[in-house]
Amino acid sequence: MMESFANRLQKVNRHISKWARRQAITCFRIYDQDMPEFPFCIDRYGEYLHIAEYKANHKMTDEEHDEWLQKCMNTISATLQVAPENIYLKERRRLSRRTEQYEKVSLESKLIVAEEQGLKFRVNLTDYLDTGLFLDHRPLRKTFREEAKDKNVLNLFSYTGAFSVYAAAGGAKAVTTVDLSNTYLQWARENMELNGLMNKHHSFIQSDVMLFLKQEPKELYDLVFVDPPAFSNSKKMKGTWDTQRDHSTMLYYILKQVKLGGTIYFSNNLRGFYPQFENLVASEIKDITLQTIPEDFRNKQIHHCYKIIK
Repeated sequence: MMESFANRLQKVNRHISKWARRQAITCFRIYDQDMPEFPFCIDRYGEYLHIAEYKANHKMTDEEHDEWLQKCMNTISATLQVAPENIYLKERRRLSRRTEQYEKVSLESKLIVAEEQGLKFRVNLTDYLDTGLFLDHRPLRKTFREEAKDKNVLNLFSYTGAFSVYAAAGGAKAVTTVDLSNTYLQWARENMELNGLMNKHHSFIQSDVMLFLKQEPKELYDLVFVDPPAFSNSKKMKGTWDTQRDHSTMLYYILKQVKLGGTIYFSNNLRGFYPQFENLVASEIKDITLQTIPEDFRNKQIHHCYKIIK
């Protein structure tokens, strides 16, 4: 079975690495839980690997699992020709990525600068379950940059501000970045500074997104990106957040802050999500999910994405 895993790794790595070189991409997914017996997601960040092991009902004792896992890591290291000290492994439960991201999983910090489509981002391979850059949104970030020129842009639930950086790089007139976490807002500022894009027109606001949206905007927005957590009960929030329950209300308030003809990109990674857009006043709502999932992600349910035009 380990030999089959090695063969699969070798095959997908050969294909994806060639594709990544042609696209000038240095951060990409090599293995996407391709074999149920080996429930890993393996992402390459330059010379490093970031591996998530999804907890499965493997029926092994802890000792058997440790031995099996070490064999897997040895196989990955040898097959992908990455030194063991450059491999970072995390275990995650089958929950939404954004429900767990604020929990530290390590006290050490392995920080690197990753490059994507000509832009630079600080990536943390150790401290959190997620690295600071969601690779599955790469195609949508490219689209966002192409549409941002001279626009007033809003990035909600911004995380580390990758969409804000792309918008600024695309020539946005102003970019407003909103997140509940000061830690992630500071990370977003650092990403903006890393690319030499910081100026007085770009603002970073620490706020509960719903409270922010209920305020009267100083100026209406042309372009919005929103990627909320599946669920949140942060102590900084008033109440809880549930994407399935709350997305329609959130989009109603976003539309009030958008110019006529303006565009909202709404994404989420909630498994089993079903859209409830019936009461939204918009000229067009389109499911663009398949267009926004990159070639290196074999899991086509990694996220849902909608383009909404007021």
